[in-house]
Amino acid sequence: MALETLSEHRCFGGVQGFYRHASNEIGLPMKFGVFVPPQAAQGPVPVLFFLAGLTCTEDTFAIKAGAQRLAAELGLMLVTPDTSPRDTGIDGASEAWDFGHGAGFYLDATEAPWARHFRMESWVTQELRALVLAQFPARADRVGLFGHSMGGHGALTLALRHPGLYQSVSAFAPIAAPTQCPWGEKAFTGYLGADRAAWAAHDATELVKAGGRLPPLLIDQGLADNFLANQLHPHLFEAACEQAGQALTLRRHEGYDHGYYFIQSFMEDHLRHHAQTLA
Repeated sequence: MALETLSEHRCFGGVQGFYRHASNEIGLPMKFGVFVPPQAAQGPVPVLFFLAGLTCTEDTFAIKAGAQRLAAELGLMLVTPDTSPRDTGIDGASEAWDFGHGAGFYLDATEAPWARHFRMESWVTQELRALVLAQFPARADRVGLFGHSMGGHGALTLALRHPGLYQSVSAFAPIAAPTQCPWGEKAFTGYLGADRAAWAAHDATELVKAGGRLPPLLIDQGLADNFLANQLHPHLFEAACEQAGQALTLRRHEGYDHGYYFIQSFMEDHLRHHAQTLA
C-alpha cells in the first residue's frame, strides 16, 4: 500500500508523523497520524490506536492530548485515524457536525449514499491496521484500542465485534448506549436504516448483553460533562457489564467536562493501563 508522508516532527526522542494513503475500503484518500517512540529504533513496539470524537481529525489527539511524552517513556506507538471519509461529494455530508463528514461512527454504512465511502469499521480494523503493521515498527500481537466520545463508542464496539483483535481497551466519556441517545439515533438511522436490530450490533451495551466480552476495561467520565445525561449513558453500560461479569473500572470525576483538558488529566492512567497489558 502506497503511503504519502505529509509531515514528520521530532517529538520526545521519537517522531510524530502525519500520513495519507489511497484507501480501497473507503474508495478515497484517508489521513492518519502515527507517533513512533524512540524504542522503535531497536525493534517493533506495542501499538495503540486512538479513535477521536465528533468533528475531530487525525491530528486532534496528537496536538491536544499530551500523550507523546509518556508514550515515549513507555515505548508505545500511537495511531490516530481521521474520523470519517472527506470530500465524498455526498449531498449534505458537511451540513451537520454530528453526522456525515467528521462523524463516521466507526461502522460500515449500509444505506445509500453513505455505504459507498463510509466504511470506517473495515478501514480501522483491517486496512489501516494492516498498513500500520506493514509500514511501521509495530507488533501485530500487541495492539490496543481507546477513544473519546464517538471514538469511545468506536473503541468499545470494534473490540467487542472483533474478539482477539485488540489486547487492551479503554475509553474517555464514550457514547456507551448509542441506540438510546440522539447522536446514535441520528447516525444509525442515516447509516444503517430504520431497523433497530441492526443498530444493536453497534451498541456496546447491547453487545455486552448479547455475550460480547473485552479485556478488563478502564473508562473515565467527567461529571460536569454537558453530554452525560442525554448522550453518553455510562450507567447503562456499567449495569450490563455487572450483569454479564465483564471486568470494568468506571471512574467518575467531579468538575471535569467533555473536552481535552479532561482527557489530558487522565491520559497517563490510560497509557499505563494499556502498557501494562501490552508490554
